[in-house]
Amino acid sequence: MQLYLVKPSSDLEQAYENFRTDWKQRQEKIVPFAVRGDGLTYPQLLQTLRRRETAPEEGQVPATVFFLINEKQEILGAIDIRHRLNDYLLSYGGHIGYGVRPSYRGRGLAAKMLSMALPYVKKLGIDRALITCDKENPASAQTILRCGGVLEDERLLEGEWVQRYWIELPC
Repeated sequence: MQLYLVKPSSDLEQAYENFRTDWKQRQEKIVPFAVRGDGLTYPQLLQTLRRRETAPEEGQVPATVFFLINEKQEILGAIDIRHRLNDYLLSYGGHIGYGVRPSYRGRGLAAKMLSMALPYVKKLGIDRALITCDKENPASAQTILRCGGVLEDERLLEGEWVQRYWIELPC
């Protein structure tokens, strides 16, 4: 299977709707949060994502989203790369958030997507990337470890334990 990281674009609207449907059928919230598009049309979501890259809302940091797609132009996952950290992201959110479409899990796609995204993170001038996951999500922890993550600590957030991992990016 050929895989590509692409920025969301208008030609992926139907693929995005299929992506959303997959999550809804499993009664799960779309991850990462940035691509949920709650209450937004797809064109509005695109505008929001583009604006976040250079002019985020107050309290937010610049961020770039990529979709993981295959040769059929299906969206298999999404990854949100934050260009820098604020206090909240340093404690709980990290530089990178990602999620794989439920019907495509268990195929190593999260690790592939994360490894494909790390060169972009490095181009942003980030030498150490922070990635977090819920302690109750061992699959995500395995993905981070597979990509070189080292567990720093665990923190309690709203009654849930969050694990914080750092990945050293090569020169």
